[in-house]
Amino acid sequence: MEIKELQEKVDAWIKSYGVRYFNELTNMAILTEEVGELARVMARKYGEQSFKEGEKDNLEDEMADVLWVLTCLANQTGVDLTQAMEKNFAKKTLRDEKRHKNNPKIQEAQ
Repeated sequence: MEIKELQEKVDAWIKSYGVRYFNELTNMAILTEEVGELARVMARKYGEQSFKEGEKDNLEDEMADVLWVLTCLANQTGVDLTQAMEKNFAKKTLRDEKRHKNNPKIQEAQ
């Protein structure tokens, strides 16, 4: 699925099942909540914490929740995520063209 199609599908779902978008500040709070849920799973799966009884490794679902709410925010604020990502790649490429390659902290072990 292309990003444009994702934005269109989320918009159609909201209008069909969600009645309307939550306001931008509510969605920002929801995004923060979803990122926290993703962080919890990451800490348990890849960090030093362990899953509590009843918790599950739902990494994919938590990532999708973050992407969903971010897409909602983009739709309601008029951001074309495809265009935004293309600009972001260009910015990062110009800024970081040699930075990471010249960073001894991340060089592969010889």
